[in-house]
Amino acid sequence: MRATILLFLLLFSSLSHAQEYTLADTLRGTLSSIRSCFDVTYYDLQIDLDIESKTLTGVNHIHFTNTADYDLFQIDLFKNMRLDNVLYNGQTLKFERKHDAVFVSFPSTMKKGESGMISVHYAGTPIAAKNAPWDGGFVWKQDANGKPWIGVACEGTGASLWWPNKDHLSDEPDSMRISCITPADLMCVSNGELESKASLGNRTVWNWKVSYPINNYNVTLNVADYGHFANTYTNSSGEELKCDYYVLKDNLEKAKEQFKQVTEMMDCFEEAFGPYPFYKDGYALVETPYLGMEHQGAIAYGNKYMPGYLGRFPNEMDFDYIIIHETGHEWWGNSVSMKDAADMWIHESFCTYSESVFVECKYGYDKMLEYLAYQRNFINNKSPIYGEYGLNQEGNGGDMYYKGAWMIHTFRNVLNNDSLFSSILKGIAQDFAYQTVDGNDIINYINTKTSHDYSSFFNQYLKFSDVPVLEYRWVKKNLELRWKTDVPRFSMPMVLSAPKLGQKRVLVSNQDWNSIQVSKKDMKSLKFADDLFLILTKKIATN
Repeated sequence: MRATILLFLLLFSSLSHAQEYTLADTLRGTLSSIRSCFDVTYYDLQIDLDIESKTLTGVNHIHFTNTADYDLFQIDLFKNMRLDNVLYNGQTLKFERKHDAVFVSFPSTMKKGESGMISVHYAGTPIAAKNAPWDGGFVWKQDANGKPWIGVACEGTGASLWWPNKDHLSDEPDSMRISCITPADLMCVSNGELESKASLGNRTVWNWKVSYPINNYNVTLNVADYGHFANTYTNSSGEELKCDYYVLKDNLEKAKEQFKQVTEMMDCFEEAFGPYPFYKDGYALVETPYLGMEHQGAIAYGNKYMPGYLGRFPNEMDFDYIIIHETGHEWWGNSVSMKDAADMWIHESFCTYSESVFVECKYGYDKMLEYLAYQRNFINNKSPIYGEYGLNQEGNGGDMYYKGAWMIHTFRNVLNNDSLFSSILKGIAQDFAYQTVDGNDIINYINTKTSHDYSSFFNQYLKFSDVPVLEYRWVKKNLELRWKTDVPRFSMPMVLSAPKLGQKRVLVSNQDWNSIQVSKKDMKSLKFADDLFLILTKKIATN
């Protein structure tokens, strides 16, 4: 076993050195043969939480199907967590650890097509988040009455900071159970549907069942002295969705008023993206001691019952940002999920654009443009939206939200066909539901649906820091235009306007100057539709 592990570590070390990343990055981010050789089908995670010591003891029963022959595979658990035992068919398996990776050795060759289950027993003090949800870990707080108020958020950092699993985004279990033992006077809220609860002396066992695929970072625990209320959302087809709300008891009345927005939001999102993806598990908002997170079917809510983003919002749009944004992730990220952290933009760009979808639905087209103009202030164009594949590396954090949303808005106006654009948005959400995808899957889908190759468009916005620059000049009564881009053979239309010219749509390339006849007077009052396209403009002097 040791020789095989050393061989893998030598390979990983050489890859890490070549790309200037650490071995830990490579072990975590690479879908190596000792990770791709098995497919996780079900997690049965059981947690005993000791709130006083801020520790947990647990076991995860990992069910899997073999996709190749092997005698060694990798699971993941942060090195600060103690791994006590790994069992297979009642037999203790040998394992070795390197950084946050665990290499489990089997006594005989595991055969392709066969199924199995290992039980991983562990314990320890999970990382405490310094600034959740922007860094991963547990949040140990108290409510105003001095009772424990606990949450966990681990996007980016990794689910293996608190439970053992195959911590690679390409492999989601088909379903999952999460069990948590808490003091009897507290409630544990996790993902999915509350299957059962049972008394255990002065403690309670809470059993939650997830009936759909779920990405690992969406698995969560919320423990507090919660109050609970519920209602039913009925969609346009008559399908009923149970909506549960778990909030601190002092906030029950505020929550009942604030969460009325859910019905209108669901109407808008179902119209745009298709049915809510997790009807069987229901929908829940759970009050947390941090701002928010898109935990599947148990959305973390910490916006303090304020409009906008903790009270900050453009103009007079009074919806609750966290409710809208995090629910958007139920389609974008939780149902349609990335295979690799490099494609985090699939989650965040489409989800951030879903805010604009809601604004247009509720307030109208012009308000949607105002909202996007506000978001544009947060675009920095300092590095690409794409991250590095195989290294658990995301791209530009802020830009995969706001620049990504503007990229989608720009594409809508490049396409200039709202019916087709809407069908593509809904098509992606429905045709890739419960799947993991990469950027090429999305772009190829768009190319197929439009019967046109938009790869150069998406490559410019995703793979390079700079947005297209529209260079223009006036030569002999002609307005001349061309794009300056990183991508060769780039073309994109531009909408411009002037008093006599009116509004004109012009296809512009980066190959040569493209000209249209414009008077000198119109040239002075020329306007480009930068409310429809994410671009920069540059006037070129002529002799």
